[in-house]
Amino acid sequence: MGVLGAQERIYYSRQVTDTNIMSNNYSKHITLTSHPSGNQNPVDIEWGAKTATERGPVVATPAGSDLRNSIGSYSGSYSVYRALAIAAGKLDPLHKPDLTNTAPAIQFGPFEQWTDPAKIVSIDPWGHMVGQVFSDHIANGTDVRPTIAVTRARLSVPEMVSGINGVSLVPDGVVLMETGEVNVIKIAIEPVWYLPGIADRFGTDEHSLRRSLFEQTGGMFSELVTRPDLKVFLPPIGGITAYVFGEISAITDPARKLSCRVHDECNGSDVFGSDICTCRPYLVHGIEDAIETAQSGGAGLIVYNRKEGRALGEVTKFLVYNARKRQTGGDTAENYFERTECVAGVQDMRFQELMPDVLNWLGITRIDRFVSMSNMKYDAILEQGIEIGERIPIPEDLIPPDARVEMDAKKAAGYFTEGEVPTESDLTETHGRGLEEY
Repeated sequence: MGVLGAQERIYYSRQVTDTNIMSNNYSKHITLTSHPSGNQNPVDIEWGAKTATERGPVVATPAGSDLRNSIGSYSGSYSVYRALAIAAGKLDPLHKPDLTNTAPAIQFGPFEQWTDPAKIVSIDPWGHMVGQVFSDHIANGTDVRPTIAVTRARLSVPEMVSGINGVSLVPDGVVLMETGEVNVIKIAIEPVWYLPGIADRFGTDEHSLRRSLFEQTGGMFSELVTRPDLKVFLPPIGGITAYVFGEISAITDPARKLSCRVHDECNGSDVFGSDICTCRPYLVHGIEDAIETAQSGGAGLIVYNRKEGRALGEVTKFLVYNARKRQTGGDTAENYFERTECVAGVQDMRFQELMPDVLNWLGITRIDRFVSMSNMKYDAILEQGIEIGERIPIPEDLIPPDARVEMDAKKAAGYFTEGEVPTESDLTETHGRGLEEY
């Protein structure tokens, strides 16, 4: 090694120190979950119990504790980045988060739905209150971590300021500021699956569900098939972000209206404004309706699910775009769903059965204004016993020209519309631009 400069010596010293910490804190023995020892002593957990104390904490510590009662790891898909940080010597594998001052910015619940094991099966209803309700476990050394965080924020949505998309809201200084910023309560939720409840929701048995999850993730989680006693699974998938407009107490007040849009992630449109679909304009329309309802004394709710490309992924979505644009006859509404199925094997993998869990968690029993045309979302919400009043379709003037293919195909497939349902003949006439027209 050559002569090191001052900064290089500091950097090298830090790396050596990090490496020593890693070596000292790494377990010398690797425990294979495919061959459980039988010495585990998992913390008891009773899903749907009447109190948090009776329910018990979700323990998915990455430290390999015998107290683990859950399959998988905290942070969902981001647990892989944690593994990289540990491997690179940047993170102590024994680090436990300091939860000082991390409690929810807004207190709410518990609601009746929290103690019904059939109402909430894909999130931990106590996940935001870990530092409060499981403080004894934490004090005794159990690595219990939040899977939900509740904070406050202001949104800066360009459409609210510039008036595009037909937005014409009046600032009130409470929900909508003069600057165009919007006051919200912002909630981040990581998935926590109660496997027996997931199986029931999808009409299958727990054994078949566990085997499918094990096999289709390349055997990533062997405890799915070796530890039937562990009923909770933290899958490595994207979570949910919920935005509440107005007072959160209005959500459960039957005398006050609730506007709600359940939106599935579309990075291309939501963030970058791609015009092949209606995602961003419909999302913004949902935000506008949420603000108006909150300004009228009610509440607005946007639920944002990380299910990119109908839960098929962005790569598959872009492949479908190419297939649509290159097919004989061009991009037509007639073949909209067929092209997706040809590439992915299925038209849609969002399967909205789990979607209402966040609504149940918020204590919702009625949605007055449902800003969605999706028949799948509508049916899934009704199935959970939540009433829906008015359904709000996207205004026709907000549909981008190239997105007409998607919209006509969805209307013909059963999506809600206040207008005429396109006929088979109409679908053959609806065309999007070709690849050569970009």
